[in-house]
Amino acid sequence: MAQIFAVVSGKGGVGKSTFVTGVARELVLAGKKVLAVDCDIGLRSLDLLFGCSEDVVFDWGDYILGRCDREGLVVSGTGGDLIAAPRFYDPALTGENLKKLIDTFAGEYDFIFLDSPAGVGTGFSAAVACAKKAIALTTPDPVCVRSCGRAVSEAEKAGVKDIRLVINMFEVKPAVKKKLLNLDECIDETGAQLLGVVPFDRALTFSAVTGREPDEFGASTQAYQRIARRLTGEKIPLVCE
Repeated sequence: MAQIFAVVSGKGGVGKSTFVTGVARELVLAGKKVLAVDCDIGLRSLDLLFGCSEDVVFDWGDYILGRCDREGLVVSGTGGDLIAAPRFYDPALTGENLKKLIDTFAGEYDFIFLDSPAGVGTGFSAAVACAKKAIALTTPDPVCVRSCGRAVSEAEKAGVKDIRLVINMFEVKPAVKKKLLNLDECIDETGAQLLGVVPFDRALTFSAVTGREPDEFGASTQAYQRIARRLTGEKIPLVCE
């Protein structure tokens, strides 16, 4: 039975979709079956990062609205299987209806990641309605950390109790010089248990733009590998680079 995670944040631009792609890829390389579901209605991007945008014909909105069957939804990419987000909003695209669909896949995968849009709107509500666990992403600046704390609070109100924190784009020197928040400050402000730290990695930006897979020895890739191993139950020491 799949572990189902909503991947959430407060502000946009913290790297949720890149994180989902990177960790999903590492889990697939470790032999796990992974499904990613884009919940960013109207602004979807996960199919681009997975390198399978040309294969997408239907999205989960099409299924809910009766335009396709379940098998027509899933495409394969570098991070495993993917279900794309709807292009347009419809009142029928509720968390309850999405959950019914996701539950049918739970027995076929080891991990399901629901990539929520930033904030706590419709897409967020749909993602957390499907999951009993969540991964909250933030960068170590006060605005993002505060808004991430709000997303954590709203996820808890929706019934998600197991929420882990990933601090993305972290740099040690600015944190030491108090130009950015340190790890303890991020944890205290969000109230979530730390799952991992992903260092700032300029090469990752180039990878996302070009569609090329990142360097397997790159700092961010190594961080994704450690997080993936923690998700599978291994005890991996925290590394801050």
